Amino acid sequence: MPNTKFIVNHKVAESFRINKVKGMFDCQFNEVKKEYDVNIPIEDMNWNVGLIVGASGTGKTTIAKNAFKGYKLFKGYEWNGASILDDFAEEFTPKQITEVLSKVGFSSPPDWLKPFNILSNGQKMRVELARLILEEKEPFLYDEFTSFVDRQVACVGSSAIQKFVRKNNKQFIAISCHYDIKEWLEPDWIYDVNEMKFLDTRGSLRRPEIKIDIREGKQEEWQLFKHYHYLNASHNRSAKKYVAEWNGRPVAWCSLLHFPHPKVKNMKRIHRIVVLPDFQGIGVGYKLNCEIAKMYKDDGFRITLVTSSPSLINGMVAKKEWIMTQKPIRQPPSKTGVLRKSLSSARLTASFEYVGK
Repeated sequence: MPNTKFIVNHKVAESFRINKVKGMFDCQFNEVKKEYDVNIPIEDMNWNVGLIVGASGTGKTTIAKNAFKGYKLFKGYEWNGASILDDFAEEFTPKQITEVLSKVGFSSPPDWLKPFNILSNGQKMRVELARLILEEKEPFLYDEFTSFVDRQVACVGSSAIQKFVRKNNKQFIAISCHYDIKEWLEPDWIYDVNEMKFLDTRGSLRRPEIKIDIREGKQEEWQLFKHYHYLNASHNRSAKKYVAEWNGRPVAWCSLLHFPHPKVKNMKRIHRIVVLPDFQGIGVGYKLNCEIAKMYKDDGFRITLVTSSPSLINGMVAKKEWIMTQKPIRQPPSKTGVLRKSLSSARLTASFEYVGK
């Protein structure tokens, strides 16, 4: 936008308390006026993500509304459906909706079936962005971005969201009072309202490295993860269990079973892999998968993975550490010819084997 100058006026009302305070602090004026001189020179810039950031009360939203008048200023949707799926516009299919939800890092089918009001704040943020990206054709501004979520969750969500915005070549401007998301959001430009300063940050910001610590898990810890498995909550007690922690916080689960095969010796298969919803979309699950698989491969085992999770299949296809041993196919019906309650015959299932780097 070119240099934008504007004035915001506010008439001071009359009341006993207002007049009392005016006298106490010698505020003898009938109008509050603030002048803005904003320069956000992005007309000739190729960009996808912008960030307007500054302390509360500095005029971030006012600047955004005046400098980007053609943009939609998003402050929230009404969510009234029996599930979040029912609140998306009718023109979109369940497949389109779930694909977008997965791509913003919300890959938890059990949670897709819930109404919006019972989701976590981190999940709500991602669902709103998914709906915005799917339904809005024009660039948009997201006010109070990450203001109501845990800061670690805010950083993770910012990273997952910016990847999808770029992949779909959208334009999105976050308005926030939090500076901790800058490296995670990786904006192409920043307007710092505290300093009234524009920064071209294309290519200069990179997401911090995610360092996870892996330890052996216990069967009772499955309670934290079981509700977020894409298929079911069961777990084989004999499986070898591992938990990934980030900054001392459990974020992902991986377990393995011995796979007896008459023609293949020393094979293990991944039994369950789950990443908590607030930490999806930044590669934690894949990193955990690889670390565990490498550990067992170094001990002479072959590691396989069979999955019908669309997000996991799509994520692993492009990775060199795993090879696809069976392309996605539909599960055959049960021997009785009757569809099982899980409708597994409608799911695409693929197989992978770990080969390392």
